[in-house]
Amino acid sequence: MVDGKNQSLFKEKPIKILLAKPGIDGHDRGVFVLAKAFRDAGMEVLYAGLLPTPEEVVDTAVNEDVDVVALSLLNGAHMTVFKKVADLMRERNIDDIALVGGGTIPDEDKPALESMGITGNYGPGTPLAVIIDHVTSRATESRLRKLR
Repeated sequence: MVDGKNQSLFKEKPIKILLAKPGIDGHDRGVFVLAKAFRDAGMEVLYAGLLPTPEEVVDTAVNEDVDVVALSLLNGAHMTVFKKVADLMRERNIDDIALVGGGTIPDEDKPALESMGITGNYGPGTPLAVIIDHVTSRATESRLRKLR
């Protein structure tokens, strides 16, 4: 959640989040639920569409100056595809855009994703308020890094 001293980071410009389902995963109902929840929470929401490449996700994130990229996969390819997005961001020295993940991610994969800088990694059934709070927290971190 945005605390009082960091609240001014979002007064003029709402949190901007890019939702992306990179890789081969056509299951988009959940991402639309998230898009509505983020929008209802006051965020500006962009959707990368189905099947963007990791390169397209990173390019869009940079070009649109987002605070957070939210990756979602239900096909089990998260360890490959999420890693590729994180690697591209690291290669391009992008440290002021947060990466969060979600989908059908086994608990044993979550520490590896966290070590890549991909946080959250929530699955189906996670309360939307928990996800929104996490994204808001990560967006605050991103905005503070942009101010450096």
